Amino acid sequence: MYQVNPRVFAPDHSFNAAALQLDSIKSLGANVVWLMPIYEVGKEKSVNSPYCIKDYKALNPEFGNMQEFNSFVDECHKRGMSVIIDWVANHTSWDNAWVMDHPDWYTQDSTGTVISPEGTGWLDVADLNFDNQDMRLAMIDAMKFWVNEAGVDGFRCDAADFVPFDFWKQAIDSLRSMPDHKLLLLAEGKRKDHFDAGFEMNYAWDFAETMREVFRKDTTAAKVFKTDMEEYDSIPEGCVKLRFTTNHDEATKMSPIDEFISTDGSMSAFTISAFLHGGALIYGSQEVGYPSTINFFNYVPVDWSMNPQLRQEYRQLMHLYNEHPALRKGQMTPYPAKDVVTFAKSLNGENFLIMASARRCDVLAEVPEGWKGAEVTDMISGEKRKLGDSEYMSGYKYYIFKK
Repeated sequence: MYQVNPRVFAPDHSFNAAALQLDSIKSLGANVVWLMPIYEVGKEKSVNSPYCIKDYKALNPEFGNMQEFNSFVDECHKRGMSVIIDWVANHTSWDNAWVMDHPDWYTQDSTGTVISPEGTGWLDVADLNFDNQDMRLAMIDAMKFWVNEAGVDGFRCDAADFVPFDFWKQAIDSLRSMPDHKLLLLAEGKRKDHFDAGFEMNYAWDFAETMREVFRKDTTAAKVFKTDMEEYDSIPEGCVKLRFTTNHDEATKMSPIDEFISTDGSMSAFTISAFLHGGALIYGSQEVGYPSTINFFNYVPVDWSMNPQLRQEYRQLMHLYNEHPALRKGQMTPYPAKDVVTFAKSLNGENFLIMASARRCDVLAEVPEGWKGAEVTDMISGEKRKLGDSEYMSGYKYYIFKK
């Protein structure tokens, strides 16, 4: 999955600018493009957040018009990529017409005043009241609008943990009943009941936090496997946790290069996140190693030609990911250790060993039993060699071996 923040592509007509990058995005192995909110942004109490929706059925003119958006979706489809769009169900802008026309559609305090979502600090938005059935139906109608009018293939549902289970179940059941539309639903949240509601994916927030602890605080690398098991033990077979090293929220705090200490650290972390259990995300800009924070409330120019060797490294990794089903969805065997995340993936006779250092310093990593003395191909360099009992690994080195 590739996340598009329109505000890193152009100061205006962002859909057209992003469309020019679709061949490059496809070359990264993406089969799903996720667009951050595309809707008209409110002005009242606004901080220019795209998550402050004035009209669920209107585009943000900063990004383009309906013809340009439809063209973007069509160009993605021509390249075999689905398009999902951010859906902000929890709240609207203060100047959304619903506030004036239907104040009962919003959460109110004891004096009858509409309020912001409690405990969030999101003062630029008004909290929706999911006890109101008319509001629910209007929300679902707006979601169907984008499926019918623009041909989108699903939704990434923002702040999904804030929204009641029974609304998600109602909305997803209604969306699934639309003929001739196979939709992908991703919940930004980690509640277990998202999958019962009908989502196929939700966020691996716990895994992301563990990765930070391992790389930044020298926590034992073995914790990666513990968190992975805890996340996947809690979800139904066939569902997926979205794994990432950055996204729009994380990039406002620091780039993945800073978060994982260096460019090499960011790539070792990405290898672990992508190959351990699948469900990989690339946030538009990380493939060119954008070095600074990105405030998605404003336009941030990104030079898409910089660091071509890094983009090629992402391409190579994601080519392997797509070319070999074992690396995506094979049986995973963990080999817990303190400094290196080592695991095997196997499926239908294909066997891989992934070793990724979480340390800046050089380490000597033990090769697992069954792989010691094995004749392997290094899938990154193409070199064929014989593994010993241990592997010398420079700082943040990673290997993908095939036996």
